[in-house]
Amino acid sequence: MAQLSARLNRLAPSATLAMSQKSNEMKAQGIDVINMSVGEPDFMTPEHIKEAGKKAITDNYSKYSPVPGYPALRNAISNKLKNENNLDYKASEIIVGTGGKQGVCNTIMALVDEGDEVIIPAPYWVSYPQMVKLAGGTPVIVRGGFEQDFKITPEQLEAAITPKTRMLVLCSPSNPTGSVYTQEELNALAEVVLKHEDLYVLADEIYEHINYIGSHASIASYPGMKERTCLCNGVSKAYAMTGWRLGWVAAPEWIIKGINKLQGQYTSGTCDVSQMAALAAYEGPQQCVEDMRKAFERRRDLIVKLAKEIPGFEVNVPKGAFYLFPKISSFFGKSNGTTTINNSTDFALYLLEEAHVASVGGDAFGDPDCFRMSYATSDENIVEALRRIKEAVAKLK
Repeated sequence: MAQLSARLNRLAPSATLAMSQKSNEMKAQGIDVINMSVGEPDFMTPEHIKEAGKKAITDNYSKYSPVPGYPALRNAISNKLKNENNLDYKASEIIVGTGGKQGVCNTIMALVDEGDEVIIPAPYWVSYPQMVKLAGGTPVIVRGGFEQDFKITPEQLEAAITPKTRMLVLCSPSNPTGSVYTQEELNALAEVVLKHEDLYVLADEIYEHINYIGSHASIASYPGMKERTCLCNGVSKAYAMTGWRLGWVAAPEWIIKGINKLQGQYTSGTCDVSQMAALAAYEGPQQCVEDMRKAFERRRDLIVKLAKEIPGFEVNVPKGAFYLFPKISSFFGKSNGTTTINNSTDFALYLLEEAHVASVGGDAFGDPDCFRMSYATSDENIVEALRRIKEAVAKLK
């Protein structure tokens, strides 16, 4: 019988993309769906970045690019890390890839062997455990629940480490919760990591600039941690460039060489035009980043206020990114007469059918008591979506 590889059969499809597709299908049928399921800024790429992309086409940037990325872009990323993060990385310690997602996956593939354990704090981005499985590793889930602002403690980390532990995945600011680790919290986790030889941290910092606490902290800045950290970042969220597909990894040179070997075999270098646009993003004016951050912060305040007004919702205040992750377990077992809510996936599907608002159940993110809404949409959509949700959940008895 024809069948897919065992490797692929181990993987689950992306829940966020599945919900987004379902909402798009309903829209195609003429239903007015507000899509809060996908993590994508609703802003357009800033004009000076688009112009750089157009110029790159005119200047015939249309050939194979170097596998690790153009030196000019890697140098610009090096300068960004120095100026914004006070971290010293040479261009040879940086590789450019086709989106932040590829950077994360490449890093896991480069370091994780069959049977290795990877600690993933929950709630987590849906793809982390699947990427670990793809590499033949074992995801070890450590729960940072609502009551601890969705962050794990050094004690929890220490308790989860075994002789098989190879990596800790940290996402701050977090998808799906918007929680942000402070420098002090990261330092405490770093002290645990440094006690264990051959334990590395994958620090996913793609939401770095969408931060409402004043400054971004990186675990790589703790003494001794630069040699143990792989920083994964990119231009998608900060510069509204999701479709340009450009991310990067900064890590010890031996790891970058490994990722370069891997990338050379299955994608080669990233699109020339996107690289030139990213160069303009990093070297050009940064006011666009701050303008978008301010808009997200305003929307954060709006959605938190409205969600707190919905009976049955427990809401924390996200410190970054553009997601709200309310606890909605009080609705489990309730029904509107035709639909019974047994879990957060049921809850998200109920909102889609009843309120025509697309969200994602927390089951997919490792926290079945919550669900995720993206507020990377207009103020008007947020107000209308939360009005519809409030009306829909009032029917659950």
